[in-house]
Amino acid sequence: MKKIFRTVFYLRSNYTNKEGLSPVMIRIYLNNERLPLGSTGIAVEPKLWDGVKNRVKGRATEILQTNQQLDNIQAGLQNIFRRLEFSDDLSLELIKSYYLGKKEQTETILTLFEKHNNDIRSQVGITKTAATLQKYENCKRHFKNFLKSKYSRTDLKVSEVTTIVIHDFQIYLLTVAKCKLNTANKILGFLKTVTLLGHRIGVMMQDPFREIRLRKESVERDFLTDEEINAIIQKELKIPRLDLVRDIFIFSCFTGLAYIDVANLTEDHIVELDGKQWIMTKRQKTKIATNIILLDIPKMIIEKYASVRKDGKLLPILSNQKMNSYLKEIADVCKINKNLTYHCARHTFATMSISKGVPIETVSKMLGHQRIQTTQIYARITNKKLEADMLALSSKLDKFTDSMNINP
Repeated sequence: MKKIFRTVFYLRSNYTNKEGLSPVMIRIYLNNERLPLGSTGIAVEPKLWDGVKNRVKGRATEILQTNQQLDNIQAGLQNIFRRLEFSDDLSLELIKSYYLGKKEQTETILTLFEKHNNDIRSQVGITKTAATLQKYENCKRHFKNFLKSKYSRTDLKVSEVTTIVIHDFQIYLLTVAKCKLNTANKILGFLKTVTLLGHRIGVMMQDPFREIRLRKESVERDFLTDEEINAIIQKELKIPRLDLVRDIFIFSCFTGLAYIDVANLTEDHIVELDGKQWIMTKRQKTKIATNIILLDIPKMIIEKYASVRKDGKLLPILSNQKMNSYLKEIADVCKINKNLTYHCARHTFATMSISKGVPIETVSKMLGHQRIQTTQIYARITNKKLEADMLALSSKLDKFTDSMNINP
């Protein structure tokens, strides 16, 4: 027999609180049986309640948010039913205990964080990456430190996570944690995802991000000039770790591959077509295919490390943190006054390609960008460089200008 499950919201009759609001209650039905679950934690004006639709009447922002909360609770209960639908023990009591149990397990922000991160952890290697899990773990660590620093607390109830808490956390990231604005906003974005989970399973009744706008700040992208690339290539580095890091960095300067995509390269990604070797892979970040012809310099680097290949990986890459640390040393010895990071190699490939006449559509495909607007950033950088070069040339030609004697 088909099982029919539904959720009904209703007002607690003959009761209003000090603000004149009535609590919204939950009742669940399974076929012909019914069972009350208690309060939703939401209270509304009785005159605004639509008893037929089980929702608050009106289109004001607060009303829409309240109805969205009710939708989230209903969806959460429906999900519980679907998971239990074919269980021999299915009953209203089982659904109720599972629903209330879940609420108890996630009644604080850090337990909600733990549930979210455990869900991510279970998907690592399937639909999620270890790097994604690490970002959420990093966000959780920052939030724990924030609670201790700002409020001398070890946790907060989900009902205590308000807009002012998010605001304080943002200020903490920018000041105490010394994060850049874009980094702080990325961390806040991860926290927002966790609070959205709280809404979906019905444990958070308010959206603490409703007044928060996470804006991205435009930043200058460092890239190397031809002279700087050549300085790094020509520099004799007697320390093996710096020599290795230099080679891997230069490899990305001439392929445009990001750190993680270089780390994932195997022999299977080298494909020969019409006598030319290509790197054919997919970006881990976007899953977009990226095909790059293998130029002489990256080909030489691959051949250099062929004898030390391990686990099928094409190159013996170090951790991203170590790579960036050693690149700072390389910049110093090469007298390059730039914040040299591994990702700078990707920017260098893009600007070098565009400045040497490669069409922007081609560069976009090689970089594996989802939108060509992303690639156009490098076109603007190249134009700025051209402008600077022309101004420098203009200053050198001033002597000719001074010697000109043209009468109007």
